[in-house]
Amino acid sequence: MEAVVVDAGSKLLKAGFAVPDQKPSMIIPTQMKRMPEDGSPSETSMTEDITVDPVVRGFIKDWDAMEDLLHHILYNGLGWEIGNEGQILFTDPLLTPKAVRERLVQLMFETFNVSGFYATEQAVLSLYAVGRISGCTVDIGHGKIDIAPVIEGAVQHIASKRLEIGGIELTNLLSQELGKSNPLIKLDISDVEKIKEMYACCAEDDLAYEKMSCQDETHTLPDGQVITIGKERYTVGEALFQPAILGLEAHGIVEQLVRSISTVSSENHRQLLENTVLCGGTVSMDGFEDRFQKEANLCSSAVRPSLVKAPEYMPEDLTMYSAWVGGAILAKVVFPQNQHMTKADYDETGPSIVHRKCF
Repeated sequence: MEAVVVDAGSKLLKAGFAVPDQKPSMIIPTQMKRMPEDGSPSETSMTEDITVDPVVRGFIKDWDAMEDLLHHILYNGLGWEIGNEGQILFTDPLLTPKAVRERLVQLMFETFNVSGFYATEQAVLSLYAVGRISGCTVDIGHGKIDIAPVIEGAVQHIASKRLEIGGIELTNLLSQELGKSNPLIKLDISDVEKIKEMYACCAEDDLAYEKMSCQDETHTLPDGQVITIGKERYTVGEALFQPAILGLEAHGIVEQLVRSISTVSSENHRQLLENTVLCGGTVSMDGFEDRFQKEANLCSSAVRPSLVKAPEYMPEDLTMYSAWVGGAILAKVVFPQNQHMTKADYDETGPSIVHRKCF
């Protein structure tokens, strides 16, 4: 049986058997609804659903909910049998606390009785997905932006950056902007999320954004209300290049990348900048890659960032789940070569062995 690869994001969880040239067989929302103990809809759940977020800003926060979610995925979704569990590889977000890694290992061996475990950082895996071992990943997720230079398969933590903004902030921004232009309409955040995915895009540059007067489009909400969408859809993308729009005193995303790499020794600058990989759902926004490359060409540094395109044989929309695909590639190496953690390793040393076995 192939190893299972799990990439648990704040918005979507990607899971499936390690087949690198296919997309994960399960892509499901990470957010869950809490049900009453007896399974019957209670008074409160009739009026409002109580939602639970097992993963917040990339890290597991609610372990009971995560256990339920993994149980559903592994046994119901992927067909594991109790008593005959297989091997599993998890993707680690940048700067995962040691305690989180140890608790995940403990959960896997003690609750799920896995036969083998491995975990490595998403930045490294996203590079593997496009056939690189060195480069820099810019991962714009639902709850965070991670910028990570990687040299020979090792994340340069001292130069890495995590920004506590992501797709959810862009959704909230769009909600505010649409509220101003459509004051009589009450917008549900899930509707705004869908509007963002359908309409959000990036202007060619900041000047084009300032001068822009785009034609309004109309969109019909599920309840039949009609809203107009104009320049707001460009504001979403612009906020990544001008964070002041979000009320943040921070540099734009390209400047953040260049500053991050400038802290690594200069002999590696070219290799890192010329192998820049964009990943995360937000980067598939219309015009984002072109704007990113244009801003990169305006950089003052001698070497300018250039984006690595995914190989043609890789699945479409690779940016959405590049860490999962990289995990599937790595699983084909670590498990057959016995580089993973086994139950015997865990029993002998305990959860802390994860820091020695998984880099």
